[in-house]
Amino acid sequence: MAVVQDQLEIKFRLTDGSDIGPKTFPAATSVATLKESVLAQWPKEKENGPRTVKDVKLISAGKILENNKTLGECQNHLCDIPGGLTTMHVVVQPPSEKEDNKSSKAEQMCLRHIIIHSSTMGLHHFEVD
Repeated sequence: MAVVQDQLEIKFRLTDGSDIGPKTFPAATSVATLKESVLAQWPKEKENGPRTVKDVKLISAGKILENNKTLGECQNHLCDIPGGLTTMHVVVQPPSEKEDNKSSKAEQMCLRHIIIHSSTMGLHHFEVD
């Protein structure tokens, strides 16, 4: 049985390999709040940054985290080491205007690549084409 931590230290890995954080969040923090933190700390010099929380996907241990869940509820997908640093992968995926929030085939394949790579490679750096 995993121990639920009160605080989690998280860094956000962007697709170019750079990071936002680390920063400590309470276990009661929602995934939507994490996304707001990513938006607020997004490097201004980076092109194609997210405009809204809906543009951001957070991936941990190969799972896309749901906005309405808290870190405590997602903890089985997060770091199992008490006091350890958790790396979440950040994917910017703005909703498609043509398809009413449905992803294009290329976007879906890119996201699958990140999820598969994240779950099989752990916390290693990766490149997305």
